[in-house]
Amino acid sequence: MMFVPDSIWHRLVWKAGKPFPRAIRDSIFGSAMTLIDQRFQTKFIRKCIKDGQANIIHQPIPVSPLAPSWIYGFDVPVVMGPMNGGMNFPDGYEEFESLATGKLVVAARFLAQVINRVIQGKKQASTLLVANERTRRALPFPDHPHIIQLVENGVDVNLWQPVQKSKRSAGDVFRLVYLGRMVDWKALDFTLAAVDIARRRAVPVVLDLVGDGAERGRLEAMTDDLGLRDHVRFLGFRSHEECSQILKQADALILNSVWECGGAVVLEAMSAGLPVIGPDWGGPADYINEECGVLVHPEPKATYASRICDAIADLAANPSKCTEMGLRGRSRVIEEFDWEKKIDRILDVYASSL
Repeated sequence: MMFVPDSIWHRLVWKAGKPFPRAIRDSIFGSAMTLIDQRFQTKFIRKCIKDGQANIIHQPIPVSPLAPSWIYGFDVPVVMGPMNGGMNFPDGYEEFESLATGKLVVAARFLAQVINRVIQGKKQASTLLVANERTRRALPFPDHPHIIQLVENGVDVNLWQPVQKSKRSAGDVFRLVYLGRMVDWKALDFTLAAVDIARRRAVPVVLDLVGDGAERGRLEAMTDDLGLRDHVRFLGFRSHEECSQILKQADALILNSVWECGGAVVLEAMSAGLPVIGPDWGGPADYINEECGVLVHPEPKATYASRICDAIADLAANPSKCTEMGLRGRSRVIEEFDWEKKIDRILDVYASSL
């Protein structure tokens, strides 16, 4: 096991990027940190190859399709990915990204295209793994001769198993759960607004919010303003084991994020036999289909909360539909997202690259 210790260059770049918005920090300063790491890593790689300890290189991170890579110029094949990115906010959600930040992101992406012509790791890689078509289009070389689609997330299906629960009737309380950080792009204010609409429609729904983050105070205040304290619980940060138990006792997972490249929690919920209400945008749309959940497109913004409520009401009124979706979701995960099968797929990738 070898690792790259923090150098003075790491610390300088990290401090320089700290005051900037997340998008700038990730795209510019994060890429700079990655390149510094890779300059150290190339020394390790050359030694491994010289000592006969490696006949293939796999670079799994960064997952950004535009991040340049120094990992090339060796006499062994290089596999990169799975990568996942190329995300933009839906139309109408400009408040999540300032005009200045948006322009800087566009400029950073253009600069990354130029840098990838100079630092040609992605061009010279034997295989590029991408999570979806969106990410393939974002690559600096989308016509690379060997691009394979492989979602980066997976699930331990033995850990996330369904549990036997009492049968729910249409009039019983419908228990929703959210697991994740409380940050603005998770769009939890739309989730709360949807629960409020559902309450006014006499839909018997309760929502557990598991997690913490910068938005928690604002969301708790919104809950109070809407009079939802009897319908919404803030459970805070919980351990992995606690999250597993909370998820298994719910009737459905809800995630309405407008910036979600992946969304591992969606796969965990499906593995646990739950239907998922998710955004028809980004990573969740790669996992969820009409057989195992409900996809709600975030556009138009003005009716997003109302359409989320429609999905909640439909599942709440149809317990058998929830059960069937949960079973199909579990089957989908076992077939396509089980870590063991993903390991087999990666081994096939290695064999073809060699």
